[in-house]
Amino acid sequence: MRTDVQLVSLAEIEAARAGLRSVLHPTPVERSSTLSALCDRPVLLKTEHRQRTGSFKIRGAHHLISNLGPEVTHVVAASAGNHAQGVALAATLAGKRSTIFMPAFAPLPKVQATRHYGAETVLGHEVVDDCLADAQAYAASVGAEYVPPFDDARIIAGQGTLGLELAEEAPEAEIVLVPVGGGGLLAGVAVALKALRPDVRIIGVEAAGAAAMAASLARGTPQVLEAVRTIADGIAVKSPSPLTLAHAAAFVDEMVTVTDAEIARALVLLLERSKMVVEPAGVVGLAALLAGKVPGAGPAVAILSGGNVDPLVLSRLIEHGLTATGRYLRLRIVVPDRPGALARVTSEVARLGLNVLSVQHQREGSVVGVDEVEVLLTLETRDPEHRLEVVDTLRAAGFQVELVD
Repeated sequence: MRTDVQLVSLAEIEAARAGLRSVLHPTPVERSSTLSALCDRPVLLKTEHRQRTGSFKIRGAHHLISNLGPEVTHVVAASAGNHAQGVALAATLAGKRSTIFMPAFAPLPKVQATRHYGAETVLGHEVVDDCLADAQAYAASVGAEYVPPFDDARIIAGQGTLGLELAEEAPEAEIVLVPVGGGGLLAGVAVALKALRPDVRIIGVEAAGAAAMAASLARGTPQVLEAVRTIADGIAVKSPSPLTLAHAAAFVDEMVTVTDAEIARALVLLLERSKMVVEPAGVVGLAALLAGKVPGAGPAVAILSGGNVDPLVLSRLIEHGLTATGRYLRLRIVVPDRPGALARVTSEVARLGLNVLSVQHQREGSVVGVDEVEVLLTLETRDPEHRLEVVDTLRAAGFQVELVD
């Protein structure tokens, strides 16, 4: 691990807070009795998805840009969406021009919002890491100031203001779970809390398909993933920086990862139980709690770091989450190819009180006997136990039933 990296101080974070007072929206910590019951511990939610621009990113972006001299008139950044919006708004508030490089498949609402805040957007590449080089090269070529998403002490200090708020708003917290992409939020929050509440455990949470910080901590140097694959686009980062890695090594107690299925489950639960729309990257901390990956029974805070999600993507995420929580059941049932066979299936389903979402009755392309047909059913169930009960009941009734993933 490098020892020549200058760590951000509490004084720098407190200075950033003073400059952000007139910019930020309040995002209070909320206590959830429902989620607490599901996790068998008090669960608190830092509602940063309600922050200005829909995420924590305005904190670091505004702190950096507001401290640039008047000679800097143009800023450049690369982002999948949240940092883009933070930079765009911060630049506009400071009277500066902004250009943002974004992945070609960045969620449309994030692209539109970035433009709405005043930025020029340039789309290209598949992931944000590959946009970074373009942004830096462009900034150098036009004499603009490059604003990194996490690799800057001013960015970390700005993000750390969220940690100051947690120390005041959640004094009972024993654990704070922080979403991790490049590690700027993790670094800032960890510095603030370890200075003010050294007893609090800081846990960084990554998507299993983009766990660059955990890999880097294990090796003691930034590791670059060959590829990232996760529904949590906001934290789909191939590598942390030496700066954020040094902060994680110094202040973070543990790293955990969550799967896409666990992320989707948390997203759906927040929608259903707390009436909160949070993007996948923003729910990873809660996902870790729900999945039982955080030992202990003490109060835990999950930072809901962003709420910018494409409604079309949200609909797919909800379906994925409902499947992960056992609310959808897809079955393949082979029945005799004769009149009344399908009616017998649907009658049994009706007797079980199940809602049928879709039915496919097909012969072509199915590996069945010449006197058989395949019926594909999608049913609405209550939970995983109910799914198994339905399958067992249908088999007991004489049907040839297979689960379809």
